Amino acid sequence: MLPSRSFDPQLMARAQAVRLVFLDVDGVLTDGGLYFSEHGETLKRFNRLDGQGIKYLLSTDVQPVIITGRDSAPLRVRVQALGIVHAYYGVHDKRAVAKQVLQALGLSFDQAAAMGDDWPDLPVMQACALAAAPAQAHPEVLAAAHWVSQRRGGDGAVRDLCDVILASQGHYDRILQQVGTHGVDH
Repeated sequence: MLPSRSFDPQLMARAQAVRLVFLDVDGVLTDGGLYFSEHGETLKRFNRLDGQGIKYLLSTDVQPVIITGRDSAPLRVRVQALGIVHAYYGVHDKRAVAKQVLQALGLSFDQAAAMGDDWPDLPVMQACALAAAPAQAHPEVLAAAHWVSQRRGGDGAVRDLCDVILASQGHYDRILQQVGTHGVDH
């Protein structure tokens, strides 16, 4: 069975060597809105499609890494629930942190993908083999991206990137067949 989704061959070639995916949060894993409760708590809305895609990546040898300029309790709860091991909060120099993570894992930017939506994400995106953006990203980020999801951040854009990587590495079909018998919702 072939994947029901097809992707550009150049995109697939870029994604084949990816072993690590850097993800921004606000505007990528969320819609970018900041919601505050009456007590001043920050609330965030996450999309289960993105969570499922991250879980599928984790079932392969591709590591998702969160690098975000903000920090919040809801974000930490979500990261923990997804089983993401590498998460960095309140980061101002995302490229420096990305470089440290890659060195610690024995990887290079040639084996990395990144999805971002605004200027602070550009240094990491420009260094990676595959730069991706959600549909609503800033125009400069859209211009720097090798690929742009048709979905907005917080609305499945990360899942789309996960699907690209899974398909390029031959995991998509296997996981799709497994889910038919063992489906789990994240």
